[in-house]
Amino acid sequence: MEYLGLVGSVVLLIWLALRGVDIVLSALLCSLLVIVTNGLPLAEGITDYFSFGPLGAFTFAGKFFLLFVAGAVFGRVMGDSHAAASIAMALVRRLGAHRALWITTLACGLLTYGGVVVFVVIFAMYPLGLRLLREADIPKRLFCAALALGAGTFTLTALPGTPSIQNVISSVALKTDLFAGGWLGFIGAVIMLGLGMWYLERQRLLAFERGEHFVAGPRDPVYSEQDTEAYPHWLRAMLPLVLVLATIIVPRLLKMALPAEDLAGEGALYSLLSFANSQPVVWPSIALALGTVLALVLFPVVRRDAFGVVGRGAQEAIMPLINTAVVIGFGGVVTHTQGFANFTGLMLQTDLPPLLSAFASVSLVSAITGSASGGLQIFMQTMAPAYLAMGIEPEVLHRVATMASGGFDSLPHCGAVVAMLTITGLTHREAYKDVGVITVLIPVFATLVVIAVASLSGLSA
Repeated sequence: MEYLGLVGSVVLLIWLALRGVDIVLSALLCSLLVIVTNGLPLAEGITDYFSFGPLGAFTFAGKFFLLFVAGAVFGRVMGDSHAAASIAMALVRRLGAHRALWITTLACGLLTYGGVVVFVVIFAMYPLGLRLLREADIPKRLFCAALALGAGTFTLTALPGTPSIQNVISSVALKTDLFAGGWLGFIGAVIMLGLGMWYLERQRLLAFERGEHFVAGPRDPVYSEQDTEAYPHWLRAMLPLVLVLATIIVPRLLKMALPAEDLAGEGALYSLLSFANSQPVVWPSIALALGTVLALVLFPVVRRDAFGVVGRGAQEAIMPLINTAVVIGFGGVVTHTQGFANFTGLMLQTDLPPLLSAFASVSLVSAITGSASGGLQIFMQTMAPAYLAMGIEPEVLHRVATMASGGFDSLPHCGAVVAMLTITGLTHREAYKDVGVITVLIPVFATLVVIAVASLSGLSA
């Protein structure tokens, strides 16, 4: 009954997601199923394991609340000021409308690497994407896959320095910085981007041969050519993004470049660098806040209603944060079952190489929770110390585990997948095949290649 309850709860969570049932309700129902079938105490299961325990939903929400809000506010300001669209249109002028999939991927990648959360990038890019799709006559399903490639793969888990939730979780747990395992991450990012764009372009040509066309949804807005007149110049639009990235990167560069004696003591520079490099949640949030302030100063269209725009951005952070938190809460319940304890013991005692075992562990937990951040948080809390004890370097475990979390997390019940399909007006049947290739198969392959490179380089135990 215990194992049936565990497997049944995951299957039920996926089925409910496919049916379009709210992820908060789905996670609660599936958590109750695990509690009842595994004989866990009901009150403690809901109030502790699910809500406020070490892996509780609201424990996670409290820890990362500031980062989610800062990212959502920055994204809202960049969207309402047309700065994000201006950057994308600059790519159109240089690459051509027929490269809409490249434009979408690069623009989303730039925004997410700049710190804008995935959900906000989807909202900000979709209106522009509709116009690009009409001009290039590309099916919406491929635009959805391009969104997923740019906003949900290499910039979230692989590229060193990204302020994504996944990269921050590993940094906090392992006491590494956001650039840990940088060259391994760069290899993985190149593979994800290269294979992803090859697949998208191949599917675009096949769609043209089959006579597929762009079909607008009933809720899709219509934009006229005059809309571009309100866009700021793309160089000015880039400045807030540049500030965000520079604020995140410069402390790391100074730490590497300056002599050790210059960083010793109690001076202002020492204090600032120490704070920046020891605060993987607060410092990226400060960087995003600085970018928001600069955007408000530069763009009059949002400055006239600054509090309204910022307020709407803050509100938009709540549902992504709660959706992520509840699947972590579901995982928190799962970790208290005997079945999960048996699984943990099995993975730690397996004859697999340590990095491959860690990959399997993160992948399975992420698949259960349907969340890269949720699976990674659970792994870091429950299993990472054992893998460190096996001799894996913290920086290598940081990058491999972070990349591994971004593979099987994107099964149909993933909250980000459900949200993206809802926003674009597509169903799982219409679009998930392409999204699954982009967000599951290719990232898994890239992670396995990185593990092989790390093993051949002698970086694994």
